[in-house]
Amino acid sequence: MLTLVSTPIGNLGDMPPRGVTALQDADLVLCEDTRVTRKLTTRFGIETRLMALHDHNEQQMVEGVLKRLLDGQKIALVSDAGMPLISDPGYRLVRAVIEAGLPLTGVPGANAALMALQLSGLPTDRFLFAGFPPNKATARQKWLASLADVPATLIFYESPNRLAAALADMAAVFGPRAAAVSRELTKQFEETRRGGLDTLARHYADQGAPKGEVCLCVAGPLPPEAVGEAEIDAALQQALETASVKVAAAEVAERLGLPKRSVYQRAITLRKGESTEGK
Repeated sequence: MLTLVSTPIGNLGDMPPRGVTALQDADLVLCEDTRVTRKLTTRFGIETRLMALHDHNEQQMVEGVLKRLLDGQKIALVSDAGMPLISDPGYRLVRAVIEAGLPLTGVPGANAALMALQLSGLPTDRFLFAGFPPNKATARQKWLASLADVPATLIFYESPNRLAAALADMAAVFGPRAAAVSRELTKQFEETRRGGLDTLARHYADQGAPKGEVCLCVAGPLPPEAVGEAEIDAALQQALETASVKVAAAEVAERLGLPKRSVYQRAITLRKGESTEGK
């Protein structure tokens, strides 16, 4: 059996008893970095053998791990911190285990994305974990544009050194949305800073890259009813004086933080109304 075991995401975190037992009972523990996981296993008196499985060797490791599982061994998979597979290695192995019809289970525990969502103060009823944005600005902006109309709170992981640039791109693509930046979750210097995307972008541009791992939550687009119809219509009518329906709708949607599709439909209705009045 392969068991996916969540580990503490901070040095003040703790392991649930079931997780400790799973690691103790395993014949082998697969981990991103044996040096990091050894600190954890030493802390809890776990003497199980460790073996590295990471992005660079996972594909080559799958066959050998499957053989061990077929021989009846119990294997555990952990990340350096948090939940395996969530922006961490293990997906290829899990798919192979499922396709081979071998047993698979997991031990729930800490997850930085969900904890950041809890602390963000943003809606939690619907959310999308999008992982790491692309490194380069052009690719990042295009990628963010594909998420602009998702009706949910968006959750990202980001490098501290790219945080200010990513926030600036999000402000440009998403418009004036609320957001929260969490870092060093469950650690001594845990911090969550909340504000508009543009305000947060300026803060981190001025203050420099923060220390520690970063998780970023961004509010989804406001539903049309959250902005008065009169305000939407006035903005569209002004934009339609000099732009096409498509361009006007895109400009207003970005400025008001609204879904592009709904604003586009409203722009079409207004343009048709103008045509009817002119007859």
